Amino acid sequence: MKWIARSWVLVLLVLAGCAGRQEFTPPKPDEEAYAPPVLDYSLPEAKDGSLYRHQYTMTLFQDRRAYRVGDILTVMLSEETNSQKKADTRYGKRSGVGFAAPVLGTNTIDGAAVSIDADRSFDGSASSSQGNKLQGAITVTVHEVLPNGVLRINGEKWLRLNQGDEFIRLTGIVRVDDINRSNQISSQRIGDARITYAGRGALADSNASGWLTQFFNSPWVPF
Repeated sequence: MKWIARSWVLVLLVLAGCAGRQEFTPPKPDEEAYAPPVLDYSLPEAKDGSLYRHQYTMTLFQDRRAYRVGDILTVMLSEETNSQKKADTRYGKRSGVGFAAPVLGTNTIDGAAVSIDADRSFDGSASSSQGNKLQGAITVTVHEVLPNGVLRINGEKWLRLNQGDEFIRLTGIVRVDDINRSNQISSQRIGDARITYAGRGALADSNASGWLTQFFNSPWVPF
C-alpha cells in the first residue's frame, strides 16, 4: 500500500509541475513591468509677474516629441518575416570481397569458395518554411533616459473581445532622432525589441494543446 500512496504523490507532483508551467498561466493586465512609471506630476504655483513655471514645458519652437521619463510614444507595428530552409543529402557505398575455391593438389574444393558483398546507402531530405506578419499601433511610455540620450520604452495594450482578451506588449530602446514630428516611430527602429502578441480566453484555450499532450510531445518522453 505504501508504494501505491507514493505513486499517487509522484503523480500529483508531476501534475502540479505541469500546471505551473508558463503555458498554463494566463497573463494578466496591469503588471508592474509594463505599468507607467510613478512620477510627481504636480506643478509649482506661478509667481507674480512671471509666466515661467519650473518643470512645465510648453515650447513654440520644436515638435512635442517624447524625450523625458513619463512621456508617451506611439509605435507603429510593421513586422514581417519569412524564412525557408531545405536540405537534401544522399550518399552510398558498395564493396565486395571474393575468395576462390582452394585447390589441394589436383583436387578443387568447390564448396569452400567464399564471397562477401556489402551495400550501404542513405537518402535524407528536410524542408522548413515560416512566415509572420504583424501590423498595428501601440502607445507606450518612456521609462528611462540613458546617459547617451537613448530612451527605454515599455507598454502594453489590451483589447476585450467577445470570447476573450488580446494583448500586445512591447519593450525596447529607441533614439530620439528616429521619432518623427507626429511623435511616432516604426517598430523596425526599436533596438533590443521584445514584442508579444497573444490572447487568453475560450478561443486561446481551444487553440492550445493540453498538458498531457504537451508531456507526450516533450523531450522527457523517450518513445
